[in-house]
Amino acid sequence: MWKNTWGVKEGIMTCGGLIVIGLILHLFTGGINWDSFAWPLNICVLAIYVVAIIVLYILRKKVYFVRWAMSYKAAVPSLVAVVFLTFLMGMIRQVPASVHSGDVSAFNRMLSFWPFILVYLWMTTIIGLVSVKHLCSFRLSRIPFLLNHLGLFIALVSATLGSADMKRLTMNTRIGQAEWRATDADGHVYELPLAIELKNFSIDEYPPKLMLIDNATGKALPTDSPEHLLLEENIKSGKLSGWNIEVSDRIEMAASVSGNDTVKYVDWPSAGATYAVNVKAVSADGKQTVSGWVSCGSFLFPYQALRLDGDCSLVMPDREPRRYSSDVVIYTESGKTLEETIEVNKPAEIEGWKIYQLSYDESKGRWSDISVFELVSDPWLPAVYIGIIMMMLGAVCMFVTAQKNNKVKTEK
Repeated sequence: MWKNTWGVKEGIMTCGGLIVIGLILHLFTGGINWDSFAWPLNICVLAIYVVAIIVLYILRKKVYFVRWAMSYKAAVPSLVAVVFLTFLMGMIRQVPASVHSGDVSAFNRMLSFWPFILVYLWMTTIIGLVSVKHLCSFRLSRIPFLLNHLGLFIALVSATLGSADMKRLTMNTRIGQAEWRATDADGHVYELPLAIELKNFSIDEYPPKLMLIDNATGKALPTDSPEHLLLEENIKSGKLSGWNIEVSDRIEMAASVSGNDTVKYVDWPSAGATYAVNVKAVSADGKQTVSGWVSCGSFLFPYQALRLDGDCSLVMPDREPRRYSSDVVIYTESGKTLEETIEVNKPAEIEGWKIYQLSYDESKGRWSDISVFELVSDPWLPAVYIGIIMMMLGAVCMFVTAQKNNKVKTEK
């Protein structure tokens, strides 16, 4: 009954069979390890895969299964299965392969899940066969269709096989020292073909703020909706949970000096300086008045709180960074030298590497002499971009062609 009569029902059965086979493979072998497909194995697999698709196309007249696979009767069920599995992946939290946990199921790592891989492989093979078909019977009118299918094939295959060659590493640098070693998520150390010398690290911080905390629990008040007073330059007073706060003095770069029974702050324009304000707090009923210094502290000086009564104290949390950047010099094995300022979302690019500003020594804050970078190399990414651009061009061509056809019909 199956001879030369395969339809959508057989397409559904094929996808179902691939899912069952995938479940069996996953049960006996576990998830697929894409790292094992690193260069040069991935390029060999790609060559074999492309040759296999071409051979299948050549044999299409002798093998009915190949002719059926190039029809919508096989393509539609495969697309539905892929959309369903992709939707499932989007709804379930995905965990990187580097995270080892006994609580992680196969559905948390769909990219290594055999049923997911086999269904995607089946759809990609269909797309590849259709692309070869339109390449061999090339017509100008079919260019949009060819661009869409061939672009999707290139993007899918490049993103899959190229994932093993992508490197995502972390490098810690210190001011005045060149560093060429980086580590991956598992702590493995790599010596890179480039070195980064940190010249300077700087942070722009948001203005400090004052908050009330509970003396017993240390939680911000009010508990349900904490309030804060932002100490911008023109702000000299404010209210916090029934207390009137007045700023009488502020020192942006200060050092604490301990007296017999008090702590005061003086100007100290040097590394490790902290922000300090002298405030007067008056209770809402006017019966209590408390004055003193409040500081967020630094790696060199402790923070300073002002106890208002037996229930609460006035504190200054650590200042939040608005922007931080690193001035670096990058050296490569090929002899290139690049001076660059790296910021968050403004990476430096050199010889296939993107260098992102990741972090710094948070214990020192604005005085950090360490900058942490993330280095990413993805040699297959240009191929993925080519595939995406081809799909975009195909969509534009289809839109233009449809407009022309509508115009011709209207004129008739």
